Amino acid sequence: MEISYSNCFELFFDYLGWIRKTFGPSFDFATFKLEIEVRVLQSFDLYLTKCRRRNHETCLEQDEEKDVTSFRIQDLIIRRMQDLEFACSEYLIHPRSPASSQIISELIIFQEAIELFFETDINESCINYLLDCYWLRDPELVMDFIDSVSKSLAEMIGSYFERLVKKLMFLKSFILFAMLRGVKGQQLIDLLIHAEVVSIKALHLASIWCLHVDKEVQNETELQISRLIDEKINPGDPQVRETYIHVMTAAKLSRSADISALEKNKHLVADFMYRLVPNFVELLNSRTNILVPIMNQMLKLLDGLRFLTILLRHQENFKELCHALKNLIGVVACDAAVVIFSLSVNQIKEGLAKETDLALFHLLKVLKFIRAEVTDPVTLLFSPFGFPRTNELGSMDFLLENLKELENCSETDYSIAFPKDQIHTVLEDLIVLRSFLVKIADQRNRNGKLQALWSRVMEVAHRAEFVIDSIVVGDKHEYLERVARDIQLLRTEALETYDSTMHDCGAQRTTQKSFRIESKCRTPMLNEVLVGLDDEVKAIIHGLTRGSKLLDFVSIVGMAGLGKTTLANRVCNDALILSHFHILARCTVSQVYSMHSLLVQLLCSISSRSPGEYLEMDENDLAHKLYKLLKRNRYLIFLDDVWEIKAWNLMERSLPDDANGSRILFTSRIQLQFKPDTKAHHLRHLTDEESWKLLQKKLFGKEGFPPTLGKVGSQIANLCRGLPLTIVLIAGILANTAEDCWEEVAKSLTSSIVLDDEYCMKTLELSYSHLSDDLKPCLLYFGKYKEDENVPVRRLLWLWISEGFVRKTEEKSLEDVADDYLKDLIDRSLVMISEQRTIGGAKACQLHDLVHEFCVKKAKEENFLHVLHGRNDRFILTSPSNPLRVCDRSARNLMIWELMLEFPNVRSLLLFKEDDLGFWLPKLLRVLDLGELEFGAYFPMEVLLLAQLRYLAVRATETIWNIKTLRHLWTTSSYAGFIFPVENLEVCPGLFHLDTLSLAIDPSSQNFQKILTKLPNIRRLRCPKTASREKCTRDGILIYGFKFPLNLKKLTLQVTTQPWSEISKIGKLPKLEVLKLLDDSVVGEEWEMKEGEFPSLRVLKLRGLWDFCSWTASFDNFARLEKLVVHSCRNLEELPSCLGECPTLEMIEVKRCRKSVANSVKQFNKNR
Repeated sequence: MEISYSNCFELFFDYLGWIRKTFGPSFDFATFKLEIEVRVLQSFDLYLTKCRRRNHETCLEQDEEKDVTSFRIQDLIIRRMQDLEFACSEYLIHPRSPASSQIISELIIFQEAIELFFETDINESCINYLLDCYWLRDPELVMDFIDSVSKSLAEMIGSYFERLVKKLMFLKSFILFAMLRGVKGQQLIDLLIHAEVVSIKALHLASIWCLHVDKEVQNETELQISRLIDEKINPGDPQVRETYIHVMTAAKLSRSADISALEKNKHLVADFMYRLVPNFVELLNSRTNILVPIMNQMLKLLDGLRFLTILLRHQENFKELCHALKNLIGVVACDAAVVIFSLSVNQIKEGLAKETDLALFHLLKVLKFIRAEVTDPVTLLFSPFGFPRTNELGSMDFLLENLKELENCSETDYSIAFPKDQIHTVLEDLIVLRSFLVKIADQRNRNGKLQALWSRVMEVAHRAEFVIDSIVVGDKHEYLERVARDIQLLRTEALETYDSTMHDCGAQRTTQKSFRIESKCRTPMLNEVLVGLDDEVKAIIHGLTRGSKLLDFVSIVGMAGLGKTTLANRVCNDALILSHFHILARCTVSQVYSMHSLLVQLLCSISSRSPGEYLEMDENDLAHKLYKLLKRNRYLIFLDDVWEIKAWNLMERSLPDDANGSRILFTSRIQLQFKPDTKAHHLRHLTDEESWKLLQKKLFGKEGFPPTLGKVGSQIANLCRGLPLTIVLIAGILANTAEDCWEEVAKSLTSSIVLDDEYCMKTLELSYSHLSDDLKPCLLYFGKYKEDENVPVRRLLWLWISEGFVRKTEEKSLEDVADDYLKDLIDRSLVMISEQRTIGGAKACQLHDLVHEFCVKKAKEENFLHVLHGRNDRFILTSPSNPLRVCDRSARNLMIWELMLEFPNVRSLLLFKEDDLGFWLPKLLRVLDLGELEFGAYFPMEVLLLAQLRYLAVRATETIWNIKTLRHLWTTSSYAGFIFPVENLEVCPGLFHLDTLSLAIDPSSQNFQKILTKLPNIRRLRCPKTASREKCTRDGILIYGFKFPLNLKKLTLQVTTQPWSEISKIGKLPKLEVLKLLDDSVVGEEWEMKEGEFPSLRVLKLRGLWDFCSWTASFDNFARLEKLVVHSCRNLEELPSCLGECPTLEMIEVKRCRKSVANSVKQFNKNR
């Protein structure tokens, strides 16, 4: 290879890529580190070759020294590349020789040579000398150098470098903006020198970090990087701040700023504002106790900058502006920068300096003026493609219901003059438009004019909702008149269109031809086996129970939808397996997993405990606990959906090998070699006969197909290509399709030739298209959960209701309608029950991997839900999509400040991880799930300002609640509840909509009773006790004489230390179906149940009642009881004998109790 000094770096990177491709991943680590070091060298070399003397007095010898250093860098690269090339050639000629280690050796020598060069030639004194004597000065050279440094830093791993790259890009955008505004002379030179100095210092710090493995050195370097950002870029240093302000003042006053240049390069202004905002946000986030009036001003400024950024990138709207207004936008960008640069942390905390306050006041007035001059800011911010296209009629109905509530509300509910007359007009017009949409629902897909009109109606409805909801939270209603006028014009157009094109259409909403086949078989549980594969089962059982005594592996491999998990579950439930192994444990791995999660899953499957009991333990403790449980036992571990060997490597140390025949069973889409002799069991497709049997069983149970449907049914089964998932999905479609339309289903299955995995997705698309409009958003909502995640049904239904997916009916409650929706999705085999309630229905549910993949993809297509997996998934500031639902899989992806900028109209915010987010919430939120986020003593009072909030899930325990719209208030921790304030409780409005609450009990019975009176319609209540206000002894502070609401259906008490006499009062609640008394919720030795108590009780759970010894009851106390659970009641002697006579009792579960209690259960079973 010919290597020259002019192209040595490019040739090096190309050659490194060739090494990786040729020799595989074993070289990845060595080449990755070497690449970073060479990129850093390349950036230094660029600076050395391009910089020039600051003054002519610098001696020629110093120039020669600089050039020699550059030459030596390039020479080092060339010489080391030649040696590396020789080692690679030797290996290719003699592949069995130890030349492979020689290549690794040459890579290490290469790294060591670079490290030595940095120590001797590019150390701190060299950097200082360069900065004293040389500069780039030319804007293009400075920006090229910034790009080179940023490219080097981008290769490094760590949030510090990611942040530093963004800051360098800010400096570049600053230079471009200043030049666009006509800044010249000393101000521009000062900015260029500053950017140059910051960049070379950043490069030097990066070189120290990557060349030292010492953790202390790296930590100190990270601290210096943070200091460089905060002082020299943000700017915290007064001298830097002065430089920035001088440049911005010159930019504002410059007469050479050219309007035509602005029009041509308006993206540079937008980019500068976009990169300026994070500096501002960081400043705000540095303090959590900013005064509310100041915070409001800051947020208005942020909102204004976002508006201008969108305007600059919105081609048509910007063109319409006059020259003066375009110039004003450039001036506003300068003013905004000056205000932001002028702020200091102390000013924000204690109040703004007078000069800054006046500048900010003037700036906000100008921003408001620009908004008013733009033709239609509401239309500008919300493109017709920016709203969800799922269940559009349902979203219209949700809006109409809310408008009716607003129309009937008392004006005293709002602190602003509420425009009721305008809202009434909007409501009437939208009702007419909604009726029009119903009439054209079917025809619009065949008529471009009707489809366009439909889209415009939905757009204006969404704009109306945004404007009216903004008024409710306190914004001015200056845009309502414009939106109302647009709606009236559309109403007129819609009526004219209908009269001219729709004479033959009926007035009722048309629907798909549908026919419901009543299922002849019970709803299957998750992955329940429904047909055949007996030969496969025998082969796998043989592999698990025979052969080597050492720990061994059996794998089931096959494509998605082929039934791997179904087959594995059937094997694990086989009587031979259950008798052969002492312990059976299972967990789902998936593509994204953590060691902690896998260990918790395995422990829960062995011990039947809830995950919450293990969540606080660290990985080492969990691994040790699992090891102890498995030691000296023959165990079978089932790992489902494994994608890489690394998952096994993580768990291997937790699984003992006692040479007793223990086994690991795993399923995977790809063949993985855990051991050299591991044999994969490749799962076959179903035969045509098995496919036909499965379809029959799914649709008609044991009765078989009616003769009239046999031919087309058999044809459809054969078209499913032997894929079980496709068969059950098609069964779900057929069950809801009229028999005379089955031929159409068959035709749709033969309309294209695709691969098997694509065929499954095609079938899912078909299944989705057959769903009613109400069910589509409910299915897509599963996209917010992780793959293979167990979804608690109760919380899922609450979310559906709060999101507005569930239609109101006169006959049923919203919860019952939502439950029907879920049952429908289960019947169609789109959702699987993963955990069943003893009293009927699903407790938890789950999606098949492919169904989940479909939901995520479809939700994104229809702008229904935006899922953030990492920072790169974030929309840019000016994205036209403007999603209403944002789900962040890792809260570290963005601060909520950033979220307000990037998703200003978000209605649902769903977070999963614990982090310190900073707080100022999007004001139109309806759903807020803060996952594992903990607040300690501080909870953001901003939540109280969320006038639209309907659902809140959080781990917080101490706060104030006065949000009248809430239906569900729940903590993600089972041991925590909300504390209501008792001050001025009498004048606080009641939470009349609240259905579900986790309420921490105050030791004062008076306060607790007052709180209960504010919750008249509560149906599900969980009450853990708090000792935060008053220390409690072991006996606790007893709460006597409280009265629970009569509507209560489910009650959980935890650590409340009540006497049994108080439980008798609870027994008089007429609708109580579920009672859980947990962890010292009751104290006392004897529970004597009185006649007539608990008339509706279906589930009773007793856990951790340490004093409990004696229990007497009569038959009528358990007239409807279906499930009894007794855990850790160590002193209880026996269960009431009348339980054996209870006809409705389906299950008794006893754990960690006396043998006499277990014997009484055996006696009941024997008698029954």
